[in-house]
Amino acid sequence: MEIRPVKKHEEVWLLDQLEELGMEDPAFRSRDYVVALNDDREKVGFGRLRTHTEEGRPVCELTNIGVLDAYRGEGVGARIVEALVENAAEQEFEAVYSLTPEPDYLAQFGFTAVGEDDLPTKLVHRLEEVRGYTDVVTPVRVAVDDFSLPLRLREDSEAEGEDPEEFGVDTENATYKYDTGRK
Repeated sequence: MEIRPVKKHEEVWLLDQLEELGMEDPAFRSRDYVVALNDDREKVGFGRLRTHTEEGRPVCELTNIGVLDAYRGEGVGARIVEALVENAAEQEFEAVYSLTPEPDYLAQFGFTAVGEDDLPTKLVHRLEEVRGYTDVVTPVRVAVDDFSLPLRLREDSEAEGEDPEEFGVDTENATYKYDTGRK
């Protein structure tokens, strides 16, 4: 599986998916999104890391994580969340927030519920906005250093590579096409 930034020509697909899944994005910017591609290079999911500026300091929000129905339960969402939190770390954010209807899903990565009084002001306003189109929403937060991908999901992603022994290759004695025999 590959997680990469959305390309300009994929905006229509992304907007269609947001609409199909009933997700709102009043400040849509495709450059904030990543897309998940399966091994056949099919788009199977997406997510956004949205940046807000508050008193000259940036605050980031994980939002609009979506996985196509046929690929749910395969760890696609987890890989998207992981990629977005890694992106936040690269941008030197200390924490990632999310205003989510699925706090239990994000809890497996280390996100914990946050009271409205503990939210940055920009996210308090954003929470009011989200409540306008989502019945149930919970603010959550994770320190970038506390994020963790559950072991069961890490093992699934590590198993994606092909193991030569699964194909009957004796890795101790095998030679390869361009093996010159020199060491």
